[in-house]
Parts: sequence; structure tokens; C-alpha cells
Amino acid sequence: MTARVSPPAKISPARRAAYDVLFVIETERAFSSVLLPEFEADLSPLDRGLCHELVLGVLRHQIKFDRLLHELTDRRKLDIEVRVILRLGLFQLLYLERIPAHAAVNDAVALVARAKKSSARGLVNAVLRKATRGLPELTCADDLDRVSVETSHPRWLIERWADELGFTDAVRIADANNRVPHLAFRKTYKGRDVEIDKNYRASEFVDGCFIADSFDSELRRLAENGEIYFQDEASQLVAASVKLVAGESFLDVCAAPGGKTTAIVGEALLKNPDKQKALLVGGDITDRRVHLLRETCIRQGLANIEIVRYDASVALPFADRSFDCILVDAPCTGTGTIRHNPEIRYFLESSDVGRMQKIQLAILANAAHVIRPGGCLIYSTCSLERDENESVCKQFLSANGNLRIVKPNVPDRFVTADTFARTFPHRDKTDGFFIAAFIKSEP
Repeated sequence: MTARVSPPAKISPARRAAYDVLFVIETERAFSSVLLPEFEADLSPLDRGLCHELVLGVLRHQIKFDRLLHELTDRRKLDIEVRVILRLGLFQLLYLERIPAHAAVNDAVALVARAKKSSARGLVNAVLRKATRGLPELTCADDLDRVSVETSHPRWLIERWADELGFTDAVRIADANNRVPHLAFRKTYKGRDVEIDKNYRASEFVDGCFIADSFDSELRRLAENGEIYFQDEASQLVAASVKLVAGESFLDVCAAPGGKTTAIVGEALLKNPDKQKALLVGGDITDRRVHLLRETCIRQGLANIEIVRYDASVALPFADRSFDCILVDAPCTGTGTIRHNPEIRYFLESSDVGRMQKIQLAILANAAHVIRPGGCLIYSTCSLERDENESVCKQFLSANGNLRIVKPNVPDRFVTADTFARTFPHRDKTDGFFIAAFIKSEP
């Protein structure tokens, strides 16, 4: 007997927007952090919150959902539109108790019609109703396969973390990546006199960082006014490790979107107003990134930062020994930020680690030329991979005998035996960042 298909209903704005975002991510390898603000702009606060939860929730469990769909559809090949809709339906049925099952199913069927895949309405209805009665038991080849499916991380990534950090920590990292992170923010230079509500708690290890349990109207107002800036605690820790002395020149080599640049320069100006006379530069590789950097600086009231476009892996457009302090927050695989950007795990391939290492070494080599003797060079990534972190530093030091490692300006709890600094999602409840500090010797 053919399952009865409910008549199409008006699709909720949140589910409609969530489907659109997920479809673009799936077909164009776009990023949720870029798409969500655009697609949520015209939604009500409630729909905006639900859309956000749906998109990130589906992305955090995508491999598991696809394995379930493989069984629930009897291994049937699914069109991309249908697969995205079924993932969206499964997330609501399995993880959002407050949403009635019939609402999730009916909107999924209506989304199929909207996506011009009406022939699949019966299939979507049947699969989701079947899921409400019970899920198939999934068979895994081994423990790595089990963790890959249960945490929706590619097997190669779990295996890599297990090799470098141990199987237990690999599992803990993957689990932590699927938890909803708290909201971390800081006051901007523009909002330096803003009083922060006592409802928001101060970070335990980053001065000036605040934690919120949820996104509310007050935070929205302050953010829209450019008076606060949302930035993970570990990212703020990197910025806080850069200590500028009055009159020192500063270069942020890979500066977009500008969170660290504005934090560093804003703090320096608050302590030393005369700092405005120093050379303060931020740069990046594309027009889009340079525009984003400039907008961030202006929005936070920091118009005194010089913005430059260049390819730092080829050369930097500055004379040798131009800067007292340089930050290289290098392009990387971003495996430390999967908590906030869950789709990253699906875009990466194992070969990307080696490719990024070459770029990182090239950028560091160019930065070494423009740092002054006695100056400080900070290297950071938001990657968990040793090949992008400790290994890069080892190769960099081997090729640059006039640089030496010093302890980064961070709390001792983050300092490693090699005098680097690390944060981890499972241990610190932050994104995973790496920090190394180098001092250039006098000639």
C-alpha cells in the first residue's frame, strides 16, 4: 500500500532558508559563516535562530545521516536536492524534540515540490515517517569507521588525529566539534566605553573577552553598532599574545577578516594614544578579503590602519627590516575551527595539509625579511595538524638561524614542552589554535 502523502503546506521561512543555505554549501562548496547572515537577514529573530540551528546541526551530523539514508532508502541513489531535504528532516526528527514530527515531515514534502522534485514526494514522506518508527542499525568496519560515522568526520581525519594525539583524544576532539560552542565576544575600540551586562561572564584566560550563553537583542544591537565583535576565545588569545610597545610598527600579514588586527591595534591605542603615529599595516591576498578587512577596521573605529593587497607567499611589498612586530596568522586547513565551521571537514582532503605547509613556509620566509633585528614574529594557525604547526616551525628555524623561539605571551596552561602554545576544542572548550613566537637576533 502506497504511503499517503500529506498535501503541500506553506513552508516555514526558517526551513526554507536552511534548505537554500545547505543546497548552496553542497553544490558550491560555500561556507555557512558567509551564507547564513545573507539568508537570515530578512527572517524574524525566532526564524533566524531556527535556521541557524538547522544548518549547523545538519552539517555536524551529515555523514551519519547519509549512512542512515543509505539504509532507509534501500541504497537508492538520491538527487542532491532530495538528499539535502532528507538530511534536514532527519535532524529535526532526531535532535529537535520541540518540533513536532508531522511539521518536519510536511515541510520536507513541501520543500521537495519547491525544489521541482515532485516525483520524490512519496519517497521523502515514506523515509521520514519510517525514521519516526525506528532507525536501522548501522554496521561499521572497525573502530575508526564507527567514530567517523558517529561523529560525522571523514575517516582520514580521525585516523590522522589518532596517529598524532592518540585515539582517545581524537574521539574527544570529534565529539567536541559537534557541540554547540558558546558565544565569545570583546569590546571594540569604538565600543571601549560600553558597559558589559553582568549576564555575560568574563573569560577565564583572555582579558577583555566575554562569554554569552545565547545570542540576544542586546548583543545584536552592540554588534550592529560595531561596539562588540564576536571572536572565539582562542582567536582572542592569539591577538592578546601580541604585545606592542608605544611607537612600534606592526604588520598583520594575513589579516582578513580583521578580528586579530583590530584587537591588537585597538588595545595598543587604548594603552598608548601616541601609537597612531606608528606604522600599522594589515594586508591580504584578494580584493574581497582586503575589502572585508577594511570594513572591519572602519566599523570598529580604526581608520588609522594601512590596508595593502599582496600575495604574501610570493613577496611582501616592504623594505627589509620595516617592522618591529609581525603577526603571521597563516592560511591553513582550519581543522581547529570545525566547531564553528562544520562543513570544513567535508571540503578537506588529506593532501591539503602538505599543500598548506608549503604556503605557510613561504609566507614565514618573506615575513622574516621585513622584521627588524630584535623584533618579534608571531606565527599562528587555527589548525590541529602538527605538519602545519610544529613541523613548519622546525623547518623555518632550520632555514633562518637568526631567529629563536621564545615563550608566547599566553597563560602557562597553554604552553607546550616545545615552548609553543596550543588550544584544543575538547580540553579548553575553544577552537584549536597554535601559537609560536620568534625573536630576530641582532646582526
